[in-house]
Amino acid sequence: MRYILVSLLALSSLFVCAKESATWHSDVIGVEYAHMSPAHWLNKLKTPNKVLMQPNEIAQFNKQLIETNPHVVDPLSTPKQLSQKALLKKIEATSKVPTSARFYADGTKLGSEDFEKYTANLNKTVLKSDNDVKYAMVVSRAVMRTFPTYDRVFNQQMDTDLDRFQETGVFPGDVLAVLHESADKQWYLAQHYHYLAWIPKAAVAIGNKAQILEFRDAETFVVVTGSKVTTNYVPNQPKISEVQLDMGLRLPLVTLSKNINQIHGQNPYASYVVSLPVREEDGSLSFSQALIARHHDMHQGYLPMTSENIIAQGFKFLGERYGWGHDYNARDCTGFVGEIYKTFGLLMPRNSGQQGSAKYGMNTRFNKQQKSEVKMPAVKEMQVGDLIYIPGHVMIYLGEEQGKPYVIHDVKGLGYKDPQGNFYRGTLNGVSVTPLLPLQLSANTSYLDRVYNIKRIRLSQAN
Repeated sequence: MRYILVSLLALSSLFVCAKESATWHSDVIGVEYAHMSPAHWLNKLKTPNKVLMQPNEIAQFNKQLIETNPHVVDPLSTPKQLSQKALLKKIEATSKVPTSARFYADGTKLGSEDFEKYTANLNKTVLKSDNDVKYAMVVSRAVMRTFPTYDRVFNQQMDTDLDRFQETGVFPGDVLAVLHESADKQWYLAQHYHYLAWIPKAAVAIGNKAQILEFRDAETFVVVTGSKVTTNYVPNQPKISEVQLDMGLRLPLVTLSKNINQIHGQNPYASYVVSLPVREEDGSLSFSQALIARHHDMHQGYLPMTSENIIAQGFKFLGERYGWGHDYNARDCTGFVGEIYKTFGLLMPRNSGQQGSAKYGMNTRFNKQQKSEVKMPAVKEMQVGDLIYIPGHVMIYLGEEQGKPYVIHDVKGLGYKDPQGNFYRGTLNGVSVTPLLPLQLSANTSYLDRVYNIKRIRLSQAN
């Protein structure tokens, strides 16, 4: 009877897939319904569970990156004080008035008076000869901005998906060095591990280095391995109730004594009990126990870095809308890549140019003069998880289909030549599976024409 039931379930699943594929449609060249399943790509792997980097290698990778790469830092290593000159340099490097025109969503061009308003809020006039640095943690998902404002501005193309004041996102438990406060006292200039920009003060709690280190370096922890999970609902405690936690976040596990059978009115046995940073009314940092239901996609400790896990983690974002600089409660191409690799405990610079031009990992570089055919041998040698860089964009190699390379990436545009040789311009605007070689940036330029690096994430002495 058991085998009959299993067979019926399998037939039922095939029937559902057949119905779905019948209604599925794509204008993406070379993509079929089967390509939307991670199982399709996992089945191609000969050694899916081979560990590509051991935990000690990842720790060494991160250490080397912080020591040698100017775009990745330990915020807690920021000096306790910054001179007026040093702090002013950081403010002005972060909040530059653009040389090209900017526009509001209604089409109004920003004038000098608009930028004077934003620059006045930088609060440069209060800088002292020595300025205290504070250490802090993020308590809720938040934006980091070019200027201390939520105003959205765009370039002349008026693509309102690309807010030019949006820099990146930060997440609960992220560590910051707080360098300065805006004139309206609503924003902090903060140093994240891979970015310096303005963050809303309400998302930040000021603590001391010892308590932050204890949280950050806890030996027993869980990692968010789903695209997004939330803490359990807690009546009348909004600071810890249904808090969004994005992929790659690491939270300490709380060890409970045997006589604790309820937390926030709920038995904790079916949940992970974690320590969550919270912001007190005075802006100070404290920690509260929070529950994350065990049905959520979590993992105790980091995931092993394997080909199987790279594919599985990438597909958890499939179809998510593109979010420039983590806008739209989503992520962009480098955010997508970064969050996947964070589940293995691995850090990277924030922007694609910073990643692609950096020495870390194993790099196969090409200059602008090299033709696509020169790059093909390297393309044929790619391994699952390799990162493919073109100016302003990064893709993850998935594998081959009928001898052709396929990638998964978080991408805005779509372009290719149809079988008749006509250039087709469409849109993807989300996490997508595509073939690599047919994709075109324009009628005359392919993705492969512009590939300047293929990076394999491994420990390398070239860091």
